[in-house]
Amino acid sequence: MSTFEWKGEEYNEGQITERQFVIKSGKKPVPGIIWTPEASKGPIPLVLFGHGGSGHKRVARSLMLGRRLAGVSQFAMAAIDGPAHGDRQGPGEYNQNTAMTEGSVDQVIDGMVEDWCATLGHLTSLDTIDGGRVAYAGFSMGTRFGIPFVATAGDSLRCAALGKNALETKDPSRVSASAGPRLQMDAPKIRLPVLFHMQWDDELFSRESQCALFDLIASEDKRLIAYPGPHGTSTPEAVDQWCRFIEDNI
Repeated sequence: MSTFEWKGEEYNEGQITERQFVIKSGKKPVPGIIWTPEASKGPIPLVLFGHGGSGHKRVARSLMLGRRLAGVSQFAMAAIDGPAHGDRQGPGEYNQNTAMTEGSVDQVIDGMVEDWCATLGHLTSLDTIDGGRVAYAGFSMGTRFGIPFVATAGDSLRCAALGKNALETKDPSRVSASAGPRLQMDAPKIRLPVLFHMQWDDELFSRESQCALFDLIASEDKRLIAYPGPHGTSTPEAVDQWCRFIEDNI
């Protein structure tokens, strides 16, 4: 059983409201943040956003997407810190290998899926949120945890924007922390509309392995977009495609 609490005061800028929250249960608290239109009328759709590795819930891309979806789409967007990220990071500097392997790969993934399910449950119980219109978006680490979450959430979600991940990594030192077997198991369970983003020159994942992951997704409506550039690149045109896909399918 978990509880939901608002944290601090809301912040308003440019007709967008930003507010932090925390979900508490028997384990470590889950810190989160939500952006909403300041003057929304009636319940609004919700987008859950999973940030990438070494980021946090309010990293620049989260902030940009939150403001874009709240200000233009008139949706709510929420993000939570990943394991050992943001306000869940312990003493010392961030270490991605440690963050990915606090326990077995499956234990870390299962814990994050549980956190997202709790977030989904608490936020859709708010009067301001339309619990029947929810989407997930997350790339790189946001897909590592996102594919298992989307597979678990099933019909609770309308669509998902995923990508920048694969069944195998190019880096031999990270093979032991690979989520490939888990993604291979969960991707075929996904049947809702999916937009999959691939970076053509990704230095972390090969094109072949990214396409193999895309092929496993069982959705009848699934779309692959590819852009030149390394793993961390996301052009404004690509971001606009994510948002328009969600707007059309949520």
